[in-house]
Amino acid sequence: MTFVKRTELQMFDGRQIFYYDRESIARTAIDSRPFEPRPLPGDMREDILTGEWVAMAAHRQARAFLPPKEFCPLCPTKSDFGTEVADSTFEVVVFENRSPSFSAPSDQLPPETIQALGRCEVVVFSDQHEGSFGNLDLAQMRTVLSAWIDRTREISQLPYVEQVFVFENRGEEVGVTLNHPHGQIYSYPFITPRTTKMLQAAQAHFDKTKTPLLTSVIAREIKDEVRVIAQNEHWIAYVPFAARYPFEIHVAPKVFVPDLAELTDAVADAFPEVAKEVLLRLDGVFGIPMAYIAAWHQAPVRTGRDVLGLHWQITSIRRAPGKLKYLAGSEAAMGAFIMDLEPEQSAAQLRDVQL
Repeated sequence: MTFVKRTELQMFDGRQIFYYDRESIARTAIDSRPFEPRPLPGDMREDILTGEWVAMAAHRQARAFLPPKEFCPLCPTKSDFGTEVADSTFEVVVFENRSPSFSAPSDQLPPETIQALGRCEVVVFSDQHEGSFGNLDLAQMRTVLSAWIDRTREISQLPYVEQVFVFENRGEEVGVTLNHPHGQIYSYPFITPRTTKMLQAAQAHFDKTKTPLLTSVIAREIKDEVRVIAQNEHWIAYVPFAARYPFEIHVAPKVFVPDLAELTDAVADAFPEVAKEVLLRLDGVFGIPMAYIAAWHQAPVRTGRDVLGLHWQITSIRRAPGKLKYLAGSEAAMGAFIMDLEPEQSAAQLRDVQL
């Protein structure tokens, strides 16, 4: 088991910040930036054609966009420029997003407004400005996982949160606006459209077989072998049978759990080994850093926890060194994906990377 100490402090505008350390370090840095009021929460509107919710967060237009390194808000504070992290060093930190899409309840909005309830947090993987999750050493990756587990467990207790979504965006090609290695946590007051579809499929399979769908998927991948790219005692990584992107990798614990908070210490300790291999293989395909979205899919807080299993989906839009897969009409307008590369070919390319 990896020991991680959590220290909670307050930021200049009242937001919470959490430091995660493998050593018992005293964190007492004070955020001395002058007080600024936090933005009012946004509202939600229902798309009546689909029944889906859309969050309106106009204040996000003013958020930081690709600042130079010396003005990176995610670096530790080492000069007169006060960043989001007041300490001069850190291992892993998590703090409430300054420009959140979803926020705690507020009495400052008109009563008829449907508030975008929830919580948005930033997870900073390292105090080093360059890199990404896959560039961390194994111990640091485990500390990040500890932070993900802790935040999932705690946020799930909020009465207005229905789903916790942990993810990392890497690369300007997928819309990254801060280059410092970090991820985010979005917590929604509803179950997202993709999770709703996954729940329906998982429930139908469970009703028929009395087995969680992800358990059956993993058994199939182990049997077929051709799409598996990495595994150890507790985790398996594979290209899914019906991959939607040129390079798509799913990483799952071999024993079903509904969310990050339910991982045992032994399973959590085994995650970094497979995660690092997968991300190194992804970068090795073309010998360049691959832009990707790495998304943790987990069961909602109160629904489907016996049928929807935790897994990590990594999707890259790069199909060749100088070519990206843009979502064309069929994908963007209809959600009907068309793949130019067979998943078995993609898996072979990933396995062939020399580590």
